[in-house]
Amino acid sequence: MKEKSQPKQDQQSQEKSKVFTGICPPTTESFGQKPSEAKEELYKRYEQEQAMVQEELLRLAKREKEAACESRDAALQQERISARDDKQKTPHLAKELQWKDEELKRRETFYKEQLAKMEKKNSEIYKLTLDQYNEAVTNAEDQIRKRNTQPICANLQEAIMECYNENKQQVLNCSELVKEYQRCVRLAQKELLVHFD
Repeated sequence: MKEKSQPKQDQQSQEKSKVFTGICPPTTESFGQKPSEAKEELYKRYEQEQAMVQEELLRLAKREKEAACESRDAALQQERISARDDKQKTPHLAKELQWKDEELKRRETFYKEQLAKMEKKNSEIYKLTLDQYNEAVTNAEDQIRKRNTQPICANLQEAIMECYNENKQQVLNCSELVKEYQRCVRLAQKELLVHFD
């Protein structure tokens, strides 16, 4: 019973595979050939398919190799063009760099000259200003006389003070001294005005 149930299971699994995939594996019955001929036919088909797969793989490998070669060639070509461009630019860049260097030197010289001129001018202005200041100080000292710090008519001031102290009740007794003091002050003022002009 077990032996009979196994072929049924094989048949059921074949039927299931037919249902699911819709593709039936070739059998000797489907070719109408003997089992050995069917095997040979299957082997030939296998070899043909293998050859086709190999051929396709070779074709793909060839295409990939060609694409890689094209990519490499394009990269090399680009490198050559870039190197040629760099070679052509190098003399121009060297000239431009030299020109810029010379321009910087010219500017440096120009600015140094300008700075020296400015320093010289500032020094001259400083000396001139200092001379003018000293001259103004001298003129001011000449024009402004030192004032006499001694009191004017000092002896009369003392005499008036003594008179007031002695005549506290009769201050009019000192009027002559006061008049004399006033005359002395007016005379001193006139002298100052004459000397100031």
